[in-house]
Order: sequence, then structure tokens, then C-alpha cells
Amino acid sequence: MNGRDLVRSMKAVGSVGAAQGVRTVRAAWRRRRADATGLPSRGAERARVPGPVQEAEPGPGGGVVRFSRSELRILVAVNGAVFWGWDGAEPEPSYALAGRCPEPDPRALLEPDKDGGWRVVAERVTVVVSRHGAVEVLTPGGVTLRRDLPPRWWEPVGGGPARWLQRSEVAADARFFGLGGRAAGPRLPDGTYRLWNTDPGHAFAPGDDPLYITMPVQLVVSDGGTHLVFHDSSWDGTVTLREGEEGAGSGHDRGGTSELRMDGGPLRCWVMVGTPARVLLAWASLTGAPALPPAWALGHQHARWGFGSEQEVRRIVAGYLEHGLPLDAVHLDIDHLDAHQVFTVDQDHFPKLPVLAEELRRDGIRLVSIVDPAVKALPGNAVYDGGAAEDAFVRDASGQVVQGVVWPGEAVFPDFTHARVREWWGGLYEERLGQGFSGFWHDMNEPTSFTAFGESTLPRSARHSLEGRGGDHREAHNVYALCMARAGFEGLRKLAPQERPFLFSRSGWAGMQRYGGAWSGDVATGWPGLRASLALVMGLGLCGVPYSGPDIGGFDGDPSPELYLRWFQLGAYLPLFRTHASLRAGRREPWEFGPEVLEHARVALVERRRLLPYFMTLAHLARRTGAPYVRPLWWAAPEDRTLRDCEDAFLLGDSLLVAPVLDPGADRRAVQLPRGRWYDTVTERAYEGPAQVLVDAPLSRIPVFARAGAVLPVHGEDGGLALEVWAPARGRTGGGLVVPDGGEGWDEPEIERYTARWMGSRVVVEREGEDGGGEPSHPVRVRGAGER
Repeated sequence: MNGRDLVRSMKAVGSVGAAQGVRTVRAAWRRRRADATGLPSRGAERARVPGPVQEAEPGPGGGVVRFSRSELRILVAVNGAVFWGWDGAEPEPSYALAGRCPEPDPRALLEPDKDGGWRVVAERVTVVVSRHGAVEVLTPGGVTLRRDLPPRWWEPVGGGPARWLQRSEVAADARFFGLGGRAAGPRLPDGTYRLWNTDPGHAFAPGDDPLYITMPVQLVVSDGGTHLVFHDSSWDGTVTLREGEEGAGSGHDRGGTSELRMDGGPLRCWVMVGTPARVLLAWASLTGAPALPPAWALGHQHARWGFGSEQEVRRIVAGYLEHGLPLDAVHLDIDHLDAHQVFTVDQDHFPKLPVLAEELRRDGIRLVSIVDPAVKALPGNAVYDGGAAEDAFVRDASGQVVQGVVWPGEAVFPDFTHARVREWWGGLYEERLGQGFSGFWHDMNEPTSFTAFGESTLPRSARHSLEGRGGDHREAHNVYALCMARAGFEGLRKLAPQERPFLFSRSGWAGMQRYGGAWSGDVATGWPGLRASLALVMGLGLCGVPYSGPDIGGFDGDPSPELYLRWFQLGAYLPLFRTHASLRAGRREPWEFGPEVLEHARVALVERRRLLPYFMTLAHLARRTGAPYVRPLWWAAPEDRTLRDCEDAFLLGDSLLVAPVLDPGADRRAVQLPRGRWYDTVTERAYEGPAQVLVDAPLSRIPVFARAGAVLPVHGEDGGLALEVWAPARGRTGGGLVVPDGGEGWDEPEIERYTARWMGSRVVVEREGEDGGGEPSHPVRVRGAGER
């Protein structure tokens, strides 16, 4: 026995209560024994590189280049994305792809290159393969964006998955973004990032890594262009990033590097090149259009672990109504369940849940339910019995059902990588719909299993279907939550076909946007946690997940009134606008922080309600284009190095720039403005960019700017859709898009296009149409016209 683990075992028993503590100790030893007997020993390994080139065989969209010890398949798809796979790796099977691999581009040709290499030339990208297996990605103008050095493999002599290493070089001025939900960033600093979805077991801050959502997806921005690279392997791994250094005109630049090490899986990747908008469009066409949330899910949502009863829920809702605060949803955590068992209700404290749901719905408020994957291992529990009859639960290498420990105690875990299990699980949401729930919040789905020591997840030797291919948890772990989201989404599509499902998840992987969004998980209460909240939302958006948000106020602790308000003001401009806290944390209702905070929070809530048509438009545009709601300032000007390094402000769509206050005691802040004219939305004062401006940021608001010429859909004074138009600069025109959708169904509303221009002394707004310009379909209010 390891002495350190024995000490941890004793601490576990004392820290979480005797019964649960003993369970976590047993679970830790069970997990260790399962892996000791169920995982193959790696033993001696044999190193390998591709070797020199031998021949090439052209094919649709590219072809195959053969080396003495490997082969490289290259394919350029019709959407401009480039795929390459080593050792015969194909694009499929893949959990990331939305469907079948896109069609190859018939114009892309494999042809000889200099020095015995080969190249594939396409409209948007050129791929050059050296004679020793380096792969270089160039823009149509010949600028090198990325150079992958020849890969290396380490293969067990006795057989088994090979570890591999891929080193890549980028420009000295390049900046790295993405890798899923990271607390550092959104620009990722130098360091090593792990690719293993992890529940940290405590409230996290910027220094914590990895977290709940990791993805082998990098967005790289440099003077030469933007590219996204996705290494399609779900195995455990690390990415080590190092930014380059420029030689201050001496010509001795040191380029940036990315080093990817994976414990297994195919060595295959996709690369997309172009503007940020074009890159995210190609990514969405490859991995799937983001799910469209119902309109109510873009409003304010209030949650807490520990409401405890129907009476407490009614008290909270009454407080919102009494104070005149908009509220769109209430979330019920695990305390509303019967002994924490999924798909159950505590009848003592929530005896008439459907009645409560109906009462709330009459006031325009929906109920959202937490759903955990762990099922209490107890015969007589309907979910357990049903899953056992379906043979739905994950088994170990010896064929026994794997048991772990989660909130209900000893628990088992559905194998969501099996289509039959997903169908069974999706049908269970009928019970939730019957209780009156309208939305679903997936938690603990890394998956988490409490252990006194070691990793808090399933044994790596646990067996999974992996769509019939068979494999173990080393491959299935990172896609577990993705497959759970698919089960819930597809189940709800069948159970309530007239309504758009609303799901968001703590964990996930590439492609999770097809089924819903994400939230930050247990972010620590504190100013660093506030800053991490913005980093997570922006990072996930650049990985193709546009709908996300943090726990406003932080998950743990007691935020000061100032911190709570600044978090609340930031949240009002993020896609998922949700207050939440743990069982032992302080309150999160706005009126609990005094009358001044209450009034300022009301302003933020009213403004969010006014902007709901804009958020709905952004949701539709995200679905059609892959563009996130929340965008970095460099979105439209990635060549602007000043904007690339700005991490404390963001664009909300094309029209608004939001500059949250992220430091205590601040009543002014510097804001970096992109090129063009920008209006302070409160004072209507105009500023000219590119520039850094110092603006007021009183406790009552955070600075928000509107782009000159923007046409914003908003709620008018009568509650109907109206157009807020910010005057274009003289001699220039503006415009905007509007998608008028206030419902929950599947209709695809027409995109309305508007232009704004000066005509004499007034601003004229017209709706574009096939027959030219026409009158707007909604009332118009012009702002900023007094500025010249």
C-alpha cells in the first residue's frame, strides 16, 4: 500500500462524512485495481518517423504520399477545409464530424514539388509535403501559416496504441486561442495544457488547468492570416505552446511553436484557413451548426444549489416580481431530487412540482432541471432497473459493471457511446417533461466519480462500445459528455418535436454545439474568477461553442456587493446569463446586496431584456455561420496586433463593444477601440478608432459602445420589435441584420437586411429587397445623429 494514498484515505473519511468518505476510499482502490489488471502494460517501445518519400498517388481532392515507414493521406474538402491523416487514418469514424466527411474539392490536385516533395494546390490554401514528411500550410498568396515537422510515434513492441508527437511552427507574431474552456486567456499564454476533461474538485481560478471542457482545437492568429487546426483524437494528451519573438528588425525572429503529445488515437487533423469568420464557418460546416436556443433561454436565469423546497422557489420568484426584475427561468439543482437520484423528485419538499411549473410558466418563467449521468446502484430504482435490463451501464475489462461514487452514493454509468443506450436515456426525459421542466442542465459528466485519491473519473480500463468498434475509457472519456448531450437532445426532439430543446453542459468536446451550450462550471468567487469567466466564454466561442456563460457571483463564497454587481453587468452581455451558487455560498439575488446594487442590477436586467431581439438574431446567425455571439476585438481585423493582445473587452456581434470592469475600485477604464466610429451607448459621445480611450465606468454601468451605422433589433417601448440605428459617419453607410424570432419552434425566419445612410440632414433606414430599398418593417429610432 502506498503510504501517501493511505493518508489521503484517512483524510477523505474525515472530510466528507464517514459513509461517503469510506465509499470514496473504496472507489479509489477499486479503480486502481481495475486499471492494474485491465490495462495492458506498455513494456518496451519502438520509435518511428515517416522516413523518406517513396511515391505518391493522386486522388479526389488530394491523394496519398507514401514514405518508407508511413503514409500520409491529404484531402481538400469543398468547404476549403484540409484533412490529413497518417498511417492510413481516415476522416471517419469521428465524434466531431456532424455527418459524413465533406465532399472533396475536384479542383484540388496533388502534384510534384521541389526537392522531391509534393503539394496540393486549392483555391484557399496550398499544402506542401516535404520529402521527409513535414507538412506546410500556405495562404493562396504563398505566406506560410503553419509548418508541421515530421511526426514521431512510440509503438509498444507487443502491440497496442502508439503514443505520438507532433511539433508545429508558426509565425513569430502568432497568438494562440482555443483548446476548449480555459481559465487562462482568452489568448493562451506559454505553457502546457492538458487534453483530459477534468472536474478539478474545487472552485477554480485562472491558474487551474485542465477544466471540464478540453478540445484539441487551436485558433492561431498572425499577420499572415488566421487558421484553425483540429487534431481529431479523443485520447489524453498535452499541448505545449510557446509564442515567438521578433528580432526587432534584425531578421532573427524566433517563431512560435506548438507541441502536441497524445497517448493514442489516430494522428489526423483538419486545418481551415481564412478570415476568422470564414474559418468558423468552415468549422461549423464540418462539426455541425450550433443548436438554436429557445427565445426564453436568452433571458435571465436564476439558480442555486439549495433552494430546498417549493416554498423557497416561490419566495425567490416573488422577490423578482416584487422588485420588478425580469426573470425567465429558475434552475433546480440536485437538492430537488429524491436522495440525489436522477429522474426523480423529492416528494416531501417538492410535492406538486408540475403545479409549481405551471404557475411559473404563467408568469413567463420556465423551470430547468439538473441531470447527472450517474445512476444510483440500487435495485428498485426505476432508472437502474431499466438500465440493467438494457445492459446500458459501463463494464470493466472482466465484464463486471463499473461502480463509482457520486452524489447518490454507489453509482453506475450509462455507456453513451452506444446508440441503443442513447435512445434509452433520451426516453427518460419524458419524466422531466411531465414534471414541467423546459430545459436541462447536464452536470458531473466528465464523467466524475469521487475518489479519495487518484483521478476522479472512471477506470481507464473501463470498456465502451464506441459505436460498436469497442475500446476503453482512454478513448471514450473526452467524448462521454458529448454523447450524453446527443442522447438528451435526440430524446427531446422525439418527445417534444414542436419545441427547440434547451441543453447546456459542464463538459463536452468538439462538436458539442450541435446539441446545446456550456457553462463555466464551478468558477471561484473573486476578481480572478470574474476575469476567468470572460476567458472561458471567448475561448469556447472560438472553438465553435457560441452559447455559454459563468456562474454570476462565482460558485463558492460571498462576493462583495461591488464584485457581484460587476459580474452581473458582464453576465448581462453574455449568451448564458445565469446567477448560481453552491450550497454553502452566500445569496445571489440582487436585492440581497443593498438598494444601490439592486437599482444598478435592475438597469442591467432591463437592458438585457431590451436587447433580446439582438441576442436572438445573433443566435440565428451563429446557427447559420458558426460566428460566436461574443467575439474578440480582433474579429474583423486580425492583422491588428494591438487588438490581438486585448483580453478585457469583446464584441457582441458586429454592432456592440462591451468593456466590463474586471478590477476592484475602478470607476474609469481604458478601452481599445477598433477602426471606425464608436458611440458610448449612454452618453452618445462619438469616439474615433483605432485608439485607446479612457472612459467613465461608474458603479451604475460598464462601458458599452455601438458601431457607427449599426442597425440593432431591440424591444421598443411597447414591447414590440424596433430598430435602434446608430448614425453612420458622414459620407459612409451602415447596416445590420435582423432575424425576427420570438418563439420556440423550428421555423427558419427570413433574415431582414437594413441599410442606413445620410440623406441631407437626416439618417434614412431602408430594408433591402429584390426590388430595391423599402420602408423598414419596424419602428426606427436614430441615435448619435447629433455627433458629426
